Amino acid sequence: MSKKLEITLTRSVIGAKEKQMKTVEALGLKKIRQTVVLDDTPAVRGMVNRVSHLVTVKEG
Repeated sequence: MSKKLEITLTRSVIGAKEKQMKTVEALGLKKIRQTVVLDDTPAVRGMVNRVSHLVTVKEG
């Protein structure tokens, strides 16, 4: 079974760069404190690294 990542949007995307806003949207996050559970893949890890200052991540 593959690992999962629990990603929560903790900061607003207002004032963020366009690429960062689109990355947050691609992760499936729309509102602050919204959480999504995604597979732990290199693509998802790369997106999380790009917006690491806006999200928190729990491995599970």
